[in-house]
Amino acid sequence: MDLTTIDSNIFAIFGAFSRQARREKWTQQDIDAVLEEAKKHDYNHAIATISEYCLPEDDSNSKNEED
Repeated sequence: MDLTTIDSNIFAIFGAFSRQARREKWTQQDIDAVLEEAKKHDYNHAIATISEYCLPEDDSNSKNEED
């Protein structure tokens, strides 16, 4: 999921993340855990948390190959 294409409103980002995670067959418990962590601090922490789970599959594979 590309966060740069989503409205910067944190609720829009949370909604987009939730919808994408459901499409990818995440459990509601896993989605809630990510959102709960994202809500623990400020906006920047929320964006960083969501971004951590929104890496394109190709980028995450190539990163692992470099390690």
